[in-house]
Order: sequence, then C-alpha cells, then structure tokens
Amino acid sequence: MSITEIATFVGSLPGVLTLRPTPGDGTPELAWGDLFFYYAPDGVLPPGQPFATVIVKDYPDEPPSGLGAGVFRVNVDAGRRGQEPPADPSVRDQVMPHPAYARLGWVCVAQPGPASSAELEALLREAHAAARRRWERRRE
Repeated sequence: MSITEIATFVGSLPGVLTLRPTPGDGTPELAWGDLFFYYAPDGVLPPGQPFATVIVKDYPDEPPSGLGAGVFRVNVDAGRRGQEPPADPSVRDQVMPHPAYARLGWVCVAQPGPASSAELEALLREAHAAARRRWERRRE
C-alpha cells in the first residue's frame, strides 16, 4: 500500500479530517510530510490525538524504525491494548505494537503491503469508529 492509497482509504471514511503539515503552515518542521487523521465531521480539529497517522521519518524520541527514503509507517490507535514494544521496530509489512506508544494501545505497520493490508484496513476502520464515538460523546 502506498501513502496515497492509505490516505484515500482513510479519507473515504465519513467525517475524516486529514492534516498534512507542510513548510509555511505554522506546523513544526518535524511533522512536515506526515499525515494525521481525525474524526471531525464539522471540519474543526477536535481536542486530543488523531486516530491514525502516517509518518515518513524516524522521530528523535522513538526507537529507530528505518523510516525515510520512501519507507513510512502507519500508526493506529487500537484502543489501549497495552502491549510491549517490538524488539525490532524496523520489521516491514507486519502489524505490531508501536515502538514508543504500545503501552498506550497504539499499533503500527512499517511499509504496509500484502501481508498486512487487510488487518491494517480493519484496524483503521475500528479506530475511526472509536474516534467517532468519542466525538459524539463530546457533543452530547
């Protein structure tokens, strides 16, 4: 799966707001090129974290995953499953606990492909539905 395919898939889910930080938009340089997906049917950025992200480079405060030069990682809030971080965060095309946020319930896939795409799409749908429920509770 490419970044475009993932952005198209997630963007096709109802109410998704996609942030795409770029130079000059006021976002930190570290976030440029990444994607952040929120449930926001009103188009207003909600409080809290996105339900999923696409990261195109290793972040300095996380274990290196070999991202960059075309290698990216999809991160998904899978609902506080509280897993242990992976021993090798550079594994490709496999759903695994997030290298830095596993204990908070996040999972990830570096360079998603045929082995992980179906599970990743299901996780993204579940995370979207959970974000929608949170958004609706805040509106009540």
